[in-house]
Amino acid sequence: MSAQNQATIKPANLLRSYDWKFEYQQKCNPANSNLDLITYGTYRIAPGATSDELYHRNEEALLFCMHGQQTIEVEGKSYSLSHYDTLYIPLQTSYEITETSAEEGELVICRAPAESQHQVFYSEWEKIRVNEERIRHLDKKEVYMMFDVSENADKLVAGYTIYEPYTRAWPPHNHTDQEEVYIFTQGQGSIEVYPDEEHKTFVHSMDTMDAATIPVLNYHPVYSQEEELHFIWCLAGERYWVGDKHQSFMDASVDELTT
Repeated sequence: MSAQNQATIKPANLLRSYDWKFEYQQKCNPANSNLDLITYGTYRIAPGATSDELYHRNEEALLFCMHGQQTIEVEGKSYSLSHYDTLYIPLQTSYEITETSAEEGELVICRAPAESQHQVFYSEWEKIRVNEERIRHLDKKEVYMMFDVSENADKLVAGYTIYEPYTRAWPPHNHTDQEEVYIFTQGQGSIEVYPDEEHKTFVHSMDTMDAATIPVLNYHPVYSQEEELHFIWCLAGERYWVGDKHQSFMDASVDELTT
């Protein structure tokens, strides 16, 4: 074999059983969560790795960057995501994920059925967190509207809530037309999910990246402990946020609220 031909032959790659580059972990879907709409999972991306082409035939999706820095290619356009940045992926829209940092990347993905294709929407955490139009101020907690009703979608709305230490949700509320998932991203706290005061069977401490599904008509108060507590809330159904619809949620003038 000539030296020229030898130089064009690429070497083999050894792949041990424990090697990986890209991984999807499904956390829940409607078959196992008592939800009707939301599927929740996480993507892990090794440094420098690129996913296959990803595509959701019947669903819209939201990506939330937890760790690392990713470039998301969406039909020929690039979006750079870092900590807490969020990207809406419309129905039937292909995308690829590349981890551009030297650390392992992690993205949360929430999906829900959709019938219409809308526009991609990118929300940058460093801009959202100082934009008063995107912040809802509650007693000892802040809500950041990462994907609001002002963005076009079929069913999804999402954001981050940050609690000060030793804070509780008040008033407890539930939804008649929305289901939800809470994903705890920083700190330790607890959550109760219950249909009424007599039947509190779901009461759990929550660590980082623990999550709880919240079916329709369940109250779901959260409590922080000795440190700041962060969580993603992602809802699917009718598109509104409870505090924008009901002033009594903002001023805590009722003991509980049904929306």
